[in-house]
Amino acid sequence: MHVHLLQHSPRHGPARLADWFLSMGHSYTVFHLDEGELAPPPGDSDALIVLDGDEAQLDHPPAWQRGEQKLIERYLDGHKPLLGFGLGAHLIADALGATVAPGTFPEAGFHAVTVDERSPFDLPGQFHAFLWHRAVFSLPDNATPLGASAAAPLQGFAWDDKRVIGLLCQLHATRESVSTLLDSQAPPAGRDDFVQPPTDILADAEPFDRLAPLLDRVLCEWLSTAPAS
Repeated sequence: MHVHLLQHSPRHGPARLADWFLSMGHSYTVFHLDEGELAPPPGDSDALIVLDGDEAQLDHPPAWQRGEQKLIERYLDGHKPLLGFGLGAHLIADALGATVAPGTFPEAGFHAVTVDERSPFDLPGQFHAFLWHRAVFSLPDNATPLGASAAAPLQGFAWDDKRVIGLLCQLHATRESVSTLLDSQAPPAGRDDFVQPPTDILADAEPFDRLAPLLDRVLCEWLSTAPAS
């Protein structure tokens, strides 16, 4: 398969996604929307991933975001897989009519996610994921929830039988990608109840390594929804 990825800033790149696609025999193209690249036509790929980005775009969308929103809507109306992480999940949730708003607490670092009994994902009942957000979203109509963390009641959702997925959980994060993020961006603003210090986040590689099999499960389930060629 060939997958398109929409990138919103140099701080929020594909990270582990790039290695996963290549190891599984898939190809991909990254479109740097913030650098002036246009959103691609939906017919040029088998699936679309909308990456994370600065949450300020939710309140002050740049002009180029209009093209991205139209592309997301085309994918929602079509039959190809669509996946969003962080900001990407917010944009998909918004396009599905969900409410997107600042949460009570920001989350930064590794936090436990308890999987909802209704979740369609093949994931452990509880796992730790890298989180970096303040905004949250409500569950879109006809969607099923992933689960919750201590600070956010909804960490993700699946829609149209897992063809469309939105995740606050940064399952694709690596130690290198998070180090780049921490070097150039402060944690989401707000109370620090669920904000870990950068030294704690990067202290051990093992939490990042444990994300790899979780990402593999989600991506395999997600891409299995693609129409047969």
